[in-house]
Amino acid sequence: MNVHGTSDGKPRPIDRLRTGVLGDSGENRTLLLVGAAIVLVLYLIRDILLPFVVAGVVAYICTPLITWLTKRTGWPRSIFAALVFLVLIGSAMLFVAVAGHYLVAETTGTAGDLQGTIEHLARATTGDQPIRLFGQTIDPAELARTMLQRIGDWFSQVNGLALVAGYGLAAIMGTFLTAALLCYFLLTGPSIGRGLLWTVPPSRRAVVVRIAAQLDPLLKRYFIGMLAIVVYAIVASYIGLGVVLGIGHAPLLAVLTGILETVPIVGTTLAAIIAGLVSLHTATGFMSILAFTVYAIALRLSIDQIVGPLVLGGAAHVHPVVVIFSFFAGAVLFGVPGVILAVPAALAGKIVLANLYGEDGE
Repeated sequence: MNVHGTSDGKPRPIDRLRTGVLGDSGENRTLLLVGAAIVLVLYLIRDILLPFVVAGVVAYICTPLITWLTKRTGWPRSIFAALVFLVLIGSAMLFVAVAGHYLVAETTGTAGDLQGTIEHLARATTGDQPIRLFGQTIDPAELARTMLQRIGDWFSQVNGLALVAGYGLAAIMGTFLTAALLCYFLLTGPSIGRGLLWTVPPSRRAVVVRIAAQLDPLLKRYFIGMLAIVVYAIVASYIGLGVVLGIGHAPLLAVLTGILETVPIVGTTLAAIIAGLVSLHTATGFMSILAFTVYAIALRLSIDQIVGPLVLGGAAHVHPVVVIFSFFAGAVLFGVPGVILAVPAALAGKIVLANLYGEDGE
C-alpha cells in the first residue's frame, strides 16, 4: 500500500503541501492577498483595459513568428517586430479604406430605412391591424413614427449628444493607444515576460515557468482559432445572407455576425435575431422565412460541429458551464476585456490547479 501518494505513485495534494511544493502557509496567504489586490486594481481601472488587452493578444499571437524569423536569419528581433507591426497597421488601414466607407454607407442606409423596417415588423406582428394599448388604438405606421421620434428626442438632448461624442472620442484615442501599445509589445515582448516573471517570488518561479509552458500552446491555439472562426463567420454570413438569400445590408450583418461570434450563446443568438429582423423586412412569404431559418441552422452547425472543433481542438477542453459562467462573469466585472480573456482565464485556472494538485486536470 502506498501511504505517501496515490495508487499511480503521484503525491497526494496534502503531501505536496507538506513537502513545500506550494510553499509555507504564510507565503501562500501573502500571494493570495497580492492576487486579490491585483484583481481589485484591474476592476477599478477596467475602463482603460481594452487597448492593453487587444494589443497584448495580437502581440502574443505574432511573437512566435517574430521569434522564428529571428532565429532563422540571425537578424535583430527589432527588424522583424517593426515589419510585423507595419504589416498589421497597413492591413488595418487597407480594410478601413476599402470596407470602411461601404460599412458606413450600409449603416446610414439601415438607419435611414429604420422607420420602414419598424413599420413592416409591426404590421407583420399584428397582421396589419391596429394595436389596442391602454384603451388607445395605435396604427403600425404611427408606432414606427413614435419610436423614431423618441430616439430622435434622446439624441437631441445634451446628455445623449455628449455620450455619443464621448464614445467617439474614446474610440479614436483607444485606436491610437492600441497601435502604440502593440508596437511596444512586439518590440519588447520577451523583456516584458521576463519582467513579469521577476515579480514572482524566486521559490515559485520554476512552478510558474512549468505552468506557462503548458498553457502557452493552448492559448495560442485558442486565440488563433477564434480569429479563424470570426473570419469564417463573416465570409459564410455574407455568402448566405447576401449571395443566397439576397438580404439587404448583408456586409454589415456579416461583420456584426463575426464580431458577436466571439461571445458564445448570447452573442450568436443576438446576431441571429438581428439578421432575422432585417430579413423580415424583405421577406416575400413563408419560403423566405424558411430559407433564412435553414441558413441560420446551417451556419450554427457548421461552426459548432466542424469549424470550431477543427481550429480550437484541445484548447477548448473546458466544461461548457464553466465557459458560459466565465463569459458572463468577465463581462459583468471587466466588460469587453473580460469577455476576451474569459476562456483564457478559465484555461489558466485549470492548468494552475492541475499543477498544484499534481493531477492531469481531466
